[in-house]
Amino acid sequence: MATERKKILLRLDPAVHDALARWASDELRSTNAQIEFLLRRALTEAARMPGDAARLPRRGRPPKARLEPEGQEPGDS
Repeated sequence: MATERKKILLRLDPAVHDALARWASDELRSTNAQIEFLLRRALTEAARMPGDAARLPRRGRPPKARLEPEGQEPGDS
């Protein structure tokens, strides 16, 4: 069972929000995901990331399945 994610209200200077939104767009993330990414990176660099913190969920399109050569089963070399 997935733990429900916390919801918070965050007040930002409009210029800071715009800069974050552009940065997030450049990295193909939502603004919310970019904020969480940056907070996690800061916690890790400060050696304050809790060991029991869940990993970030993978977003976006799933990876393409690797096609095997004709007549081979996956795992055959």
